[in-house]
Amino acid sequence: MKKSSLIIPLSVVIHLCIINIALYILTPETYLEKLNAVYYSFSWLLITSALKFYPTGRKEHFFTNVHKMFNVYTLFGLAYFAIFGLGAGMAVDVGLHIRILLIIYGLLTLYRILFYWSIRKYRFMGGNYVNVVAIGRDKNLKKIRKVFDDPYLGYRYKGFFDNKASVSPTYLGEISNCFDYILKNDINEVYCLVSKFSFTELRKLIDFADNNLIKLKLIPDNKEVFTPSMSLEMYDSIPVLNLRRVPLDAEYSKILKRAFDIAFSFLVIVLILSWLTPLLFFLIKMESPGPLFFRQRRHGFKKKVFWCYKFRSMAQNADSDFKMASKNDKRITKIGKFIRKTSIDELPQFFNVFLGDMSVVGPRPHMELHTNDYENSVDKYLVRHFVKPGITGLAQISGCRGEIMKPKDIINRSRFDIFYVEKWSLPLDLRIIYRTIHNVFAGEEKAY
Repeated sequence: MKKSSLIIPLSVVIHLCIINIALYILTPETYLEKLNAVYYSFSWLLITSALKFYPTGRKEHFFTNVHKMFNVYTLFGLAYFAIFGLGAGMAVDVGLHIRILLIIYGLLTLYRILFYWSIRKYRFMGGNYVNVVAIGRDKNLKKIRKVFDDPYLGYRYKGFFDNKASVSPTYLGEISNCFDYILKNDINEVYCLVSKFSFTELRKLIDFADNNLIKLKLIPDNKEVFTPSMSLEMYDSIPVLNLRRVPLDAEYSKILKRAFDIAFSFLVIVLILSWLTPLLFFLIKMESPGPLFFRQRRHGFKKKVFWCYKFRSMAQNADSDFKMASKNDKRITKIGKFIRKTSIDELPQFFNVFLGDMSVVGPRPHMELHTNDYENSVDKYLVRHFVKPGITGLAQISGCRGEIMKPKDIINRSRFDIFYVEKWSLPLDLRIIYRTIHNVFAGEEKAY
């Protein structure tokens, strides 16, 4: 699947440029007053984020959420005039500023029209597409095909599986053949007709999708199939259940989390790592030979492998990529024991965050060996890879950190990780960061 992660950020930048340039040209005396420029930009970002203004759905067009556009314009207008109340005795030409706002709104609306036209054209030319197949066939599938066959929406319909043979050119075979086909043909989304399956067969299909990072969408009947992250979408007049809706799938959520990651990691790098790194270089080198940093290949978002960095806390050994640290581990140095106890050894991962391989908060990344083991032994383990891994996470502040001694340890950890994936929000991230800092000073039993 071709990703176009810059489409929404680019729209945000263009909107801010339109607002700021228009205000600078049309009312420079107001725009250049104190921190007004910052206020206007911040107001726009806050309002559009709160109202989820930026498009996230593949089937959206200009008129889908036109009401949101007017709501955003109304609130931004109120915010625009509110700043004049802070300037005592300031003479305000209300008519002039209304005309200025109307010009800005006209430019923003024109861009929004061009945006939808451009994204549809981009998909028509082959960009931003998803590969899809259907399992089962009835009259509902025929209606949904109208959506799939729209070249401007970016769906690449590969065909359908059904136990009833068909002469249709899109018939791919019996349902039992779908699993191999899906894995071998880079299928991104699977649409399943619930009426064709028993409850047990549906559970098997759901587990298959979760364990292979595939989005499963159900075209429901009256069978009871529910998941905590299920959401309802409409294809024409047919409801479709999305079994794995992740909050961070929304572009505005990605932008918000990424902006926070960049700002937070930059502050840590500049204010802490800038002086701590040379200090630890001497302390670590004085006790044991070897590099300052320890790096290890780990699985991140969508199981992408990246180099995860830490301050070296052990003497160099051949088991570092196979054996987790345990209590009273003889490989850990004296300075290593201290920096592990205080989690200082994890700080270089803020470079990973700044570079985009990790997030400040998310499921902890595991060694390649462990990921390959757990994905086969722990049900739904790979769901945690629907988001970027984090320096800290919900599992870690809930007591599930350190050495995995029993099968239930990784099972409980995965449950916390999946809960985080399904319930992500910025306030949740902030609470996890607060609890992490608190635990560093309070001390943790399994921090070794």
